[in-house]
Amino acid sequence: MGNPAQLRPKMRRALALLRRVYGPRPCRRWGPAVDILVHTILSQNTSDTNSSAAYRSLRKQFPSWNQVMRAPLDDVEKSIRASGLSRVKAPRIQNILRHIKADRGKIDLEFLKDITPQRAYDYLMNFKGVGPKTTNCVLLFSFGMPVFPVDTHIHRIAIRIGLIPHTCDAEAAHALLKEMIRPADRYEMHVLLITHGRDICKARNPLCHRCALAELCAYALPRTRAQRPAH
Repeated sequence: MGNPAQLRPKMRRALALLRRVYGPRPCRRWGPAVDILVHTILSQNTSDTNSSAAYRSLRKQFPSWNQVMRAPLDDVEKSIRASGLSRVKAPRIQNILRHIKADRGKIDLEFLKDITPQRAYDYLMNFKGVGPKTTNCVLLFSFGMPVFPVDTHIHRIAIRIGLIPHTCDAEAAHALLKEMIRPADRYEMHVLLITHGRDICKARNPLCHRCALAELCAYALPRTRAQRPAH
């Protein structure tokens, strides 16, 4: 396993291959920072389908973040039950909203765009239950900051194509993978790797014979031969 600088050409090749299959993914803002923060908390330890359903339910019942903050805990918990772990996530969300309100006078995190990425990262990491992935998602998707969130799909692909060792956990992978990618490419690489992980490089039964990254992946070689249709 080389150091991040030595693996940059491999990462650039991976990006080019993914672009060829899925098309480019220009950076765009997904929403206000508080929205992204809550949505990402709901996504912890569950599927995208479940977290999105929970987020829609929460916003339908409580249209403003002040309402979420002031609501009875049981009502918030019921509204996000689809996300799983709702008894953990509901008080976590309310406590974070209260923290922001007490600190800023309103439930708003837009001030983060005016400070350095490191200071913004440190501010969000102070919230209980918020780790590197959640923090980096807020900074990337709300402000386009040059960070690189690592979810389960990206972590799995990075191990399979030899960018990080099997012993590297997702938290440590954030720093390693970030240094392999040009700042301007981090948003696109994140989105493309997640798409590829969902569609092709799955945790179980990956479709290696259809994989755009097979040429980079020792894991794929024997599986590609086994999965290729007979003629």
